[in-house]
Amino acid sequence: MISSPAKAWEEIRLQEDKRKVLAAFVYPMIGLCALSVFLGSLFTNGWGGPESFQVAMTQCCVAIVALFGGYFLAAYCINEIGVRMFGLKSDMALVSQFAGYSLVVLFLAYIITGLLPTFGLIALLLQFYIIYVVWEGVPVMMQVKEKARLKYTLITSALLIACPLLISFVFNKLLFVLN
Repeated sequence: MISSPAKAWEEIRLQEDKRKVLAAFVYPMIGLCALSVFLGSLFTNGWGGPESFQVAMTQCCVAIVALFGGYFLAAYCINEIGVRMFGLKSDMALVSQFAGYSLVVLFLAYIITGLLPTFGLIALLLQFYIIYVVWEGVPVMMQVKEKARLKYTLITSALLIACPLLISFVFNKLLFVLN
């Protein structure tokens, strides 16, 4: 998906079970992201004492909640916007598949920054590659008309980037308030 999105989208389009994306891709990637955040936190904060383990577990939970919630929220919003603004048929299975594979860049950014927190700027810039991945997938998967392709791509990409960030922000604020 990263090196050749157009070819990858053609292969994904041929998958018969659209819900397969969850168990085959999204859940394992969220697990890898959580593991990298956990290990990166332990390497950054040290291994000594229960505080470092607590901080690592908290950051791991934030990553999991942000990615799970962000994925489902983005998929729901993309489906609703597709129906209301672009006249597409409501198909949550297709949109979930599209959103799941489009998040590959975000998953990669979480893995990089989880293990190497100092690479945050590079991971932030890498997230804009989502726009290209979505651009290549829109005509293949979503059947959006060419005249609406740019608008749909930008809205979808913004949702895929913003939803996990929003949930992470809210979850971090809740953790701060509740502690």
